This record gives sequence, structure tokens and C-alpha cells, in this order.
Amino acid sequence: MSRKIEDNIKSYDKNRKSIYKIPLKNMKNIQKQNKVIRNLYKKLEDIRTNHLHQCSIEIVKTKPSRIVMETLNVKGMMKNKHLSKAIGQQKLYEFKRQIQYKCKKYGIEFVKADKWYPSSKTCSCCGQIKSDIKLKDRIFICECGFKMDRDLNASINLANHQIQSA
Repeated sequence: MSRKIEDNIKSYDKNRKSIYKIPLKNMKNIQKQNKVIRNLYKKLEDIRTNHLHQCSIEIVKTKPSRIVMETLNVKGMMKNKHLSKAIGQQKLYEFKRQIQYKCKKYGIEFVKADKWYPSSKTCSCCGQIKSDIKLKDRIFICECGFKMDRDLNASINLANHQIQSA
């Protein structure tokens, strides 16, 4: 499509805006190509939505007593120019919404952990908080000798989150 548009450019004005030989709205091939691209994006959107439904129902159908979900600092993650497009396409809010209504439907307790809760910095064995952990550190090593994958340690801390605060 970009090739078709480039071939249709006659010149540029002083603001580098394109001046076309034929207006784009009159070019049927460009309109057809636009429709193909829109349909492709619609299919990708439908695939993402279907995947969210399948994942959320699979989580809820395991019949847990409660689900703990940590809210993320999405606004901060969207500031990263390399990740913002990918994060925006993941529909994180929609996933949380689906989990919430499916929990309510099946009678499962839904708990939201604060986004600043140190789930990956806390030792799930002794409870000590390690403040100098970096994102590249994938293994959590505590001073008490406890050693575990960082994400697994965070999931254990989130599972015990409500129990500790009660």
C-alpha cells in the first residue's frame, strides 16, 4: 500500500505534506488495500480477545478459593517507548475485568494487591524485604539461604498476601 501511495505523490508543499496526482479517496486499489489491512487488524484483535476469555475461564475453572491479582503501574510502563505498543495491545484491564466477573459468577474471592506491594522483593520463607533487587536478577537469593525463581517467589507472596494482612 505504501508503494501505491508513493507512486501517486506528485510533489510536496512547503510543510512536507504530500500533493497527490489523484485524491486517495478516488483510488479504488488503495481503498481495497485499506479494507484488507483493517480486516487483518480485526482478526488479530479477535484472537487476543478470544485468548483472554480462554485464559480467564481456565484460571477460574480450576476452582481456587481466591485469586490475588497485583495491579500494575501501566501508566509508568507506557512511558517506555520500546514497550508501550506491546503493552497497550495486551488488554490488561480487560483481563482483570473478566477475572473479576467470573470470580463473582463462581463465588471465588477476588483480592487486589497494591501495585507497590513488594511481592518480588520479599522472601517467602523468612519475610525479609530485599530492596536492591534488579529486573535482570531472575533468581531470588535471601540472606537466610532461601533460593528460588523470582516470579515463583512473588506468586507465593501474593498467595499469602491476604492471610498476612488479616
